Amino acid sequence: MRRNKMESYIQITKLNDFIFCPMSLYFHALYENFSQTVYHSAPQTVGKIKHENIEEGRYSTRKRYLQNLPVYSEKYNLMGKVDIYDKLEKALIERKFKIKKIYDGQKYQLYAQMYCLEEMGYMVKKLFIHSLADNKRQEIKLPDEAEKKKFEKTIEEIKNFNPLKCQFKINKNKCDNCIYRELCNVAETDVKPARFQGKANFIRSSRARQR
Repeated sequence: MRRNKMESYIQITKLNDFIFCPMSLYFHALYENFSQTVYHSAPQTVGKIKHENIEEGRYSTRKRYLQNLPVYSEKYNLMGKVDIYDKLEKALIERKFKIKKIYDGQKYQLYAQMYCLEEMGYMVKKLFIHSLADNKRQEIKLPDEAEKKKFEKTIEEIKNFNPLKCQFKINKNKCDNCIYRELCNVAETDVKPARFQGKANFIRSSRARQR
């Protein structure tokens, strides 16, 4: 049976997840049908509510802003949504609950949105990440050729990612701030690939009982 091409697309939000921790893709896939209250902490919940305000068009009714715009890229097999695109300034604005430091994953989300928009015929001259908690905005430089190659390398790594072959390295700072920390016990023990497979089988059986 021919596979639906849309299934092969990478969600733009997964770029940040993958760079933060490759195993987060695994857990996201396993738990996506479960209530997010199971694993989301307060900051993520508040941030989600803020994003819902954008999705319902509460940011601005001015015609210069495109909000919650679906975007895609055939070249990179990416799809997702843009928080805000300012047609006048040709600027992309990605909103986060609270930003203390800009990480590659956050930049790559913006790059992905930019490449999608450009492929769809929009011009992008500026990139911004806006921190909702303190209402501060930071401009992100447009990617140069070196950044573009790093971005493309990350896309390939996501396409080829296999959780059963992942050489997981524990990073306590990351693990302590991971939304899956209550579900994932990797930080407490050396987890072998087979153990992840066992957890996957458990989730699949749980889903089957819910149907």
